[in-house]
Amino acid sequence: MSISTIKISVVIIAQNEEDKIRNAINSSIKIADEIVVIDGGSTDNTITIAKDLGCKVFCNPWPGYAKQRNFGANVAENNWIFFIDSDEEIDEGLQTSLLKWKSTNEGDVKAYSVYRIGDFLGKWMGNGEYLVRLYKKSEVRIKDVLVHEGPDVEANEVTALEGILWHHGFRSINDHVQRFNKYTDLEAEKDYINNKRFNLFRLFLRPPAKLVYVLFIRGLITKGIAGISVAFFWMFYEFLREIKLYEISKYKNNKKALTRSFQDGKSVS
Repeated sequence: MSISTIKISVVIIAQNEEDKIRNAINSSIKIADEIVVIDGGSTDNTITIAKDLGCKVFCNPWPGYAKQRNFGANVAENNWIFFIDSDEEIDEGLQTSLLKWKSTNEGDVKAYSVYRIGDFLGKWMGNGEYLVRLYKKSEVRIKDVLVHEGPDVEANEVTALEGILWHHGFRSINDHVQRFNKYTDLEAEKDYINNKRFNLFRLFLRPPAKLVYVLFIRGLITKGIAGISVAFFWMFYEFLREIKLYEISKYKNNKKALTRSFQDGKSVS
């Protein structure tokens, strides 16, 4: 491809995000050739805000994270997709990296990662993670999984971009608990679908291991109460994920036993 011809479609999936989406859109304007917002059924002003800021808005009843992202990529005009969430914001350094990349030859790379840092209780956690957010849709799709979806690409095929993607994910402790409850439901269901079954050792070992990892390996012990809270949340996340897998397995096994009993003509007390 010749120089200065790379175009990016920024894709944002949203639902009732009127308090967050404006920053996400405004931070994308400099680097986007179009901004596509996929709304899953908002009842607030999310759609109005997106349209007022010049976005293309498509309404699609919520089918799940991965399917919604792939729907967004399908309706986007450009081959290169940069997806962010409505509570994320592209910083100036990442904007500069993306603009510089757009003015170069496309090359053989088909996906790029960015460094995301999240907040909690008014503090930036500082120790973020690299996530693949820019990809070529003609060669890469979002993995169709229930939770923690991302582009289906091998790590050695990904190049990192400089800059930061700020994640304004913290709203309240109550909201955090609700989201962790929802995500662990999806994690457990995904594990069961993938033939992973409850393991007592994981139940005892993974939660404390996660606590130690977050506090000391990722260094969140230095972030005071905010960092300690994040570590305990992740410990609880691991516990919920495993015990919910136990719950699902038990329910499914009981249902199968009940079905066999009826098929065999046995009474069930």
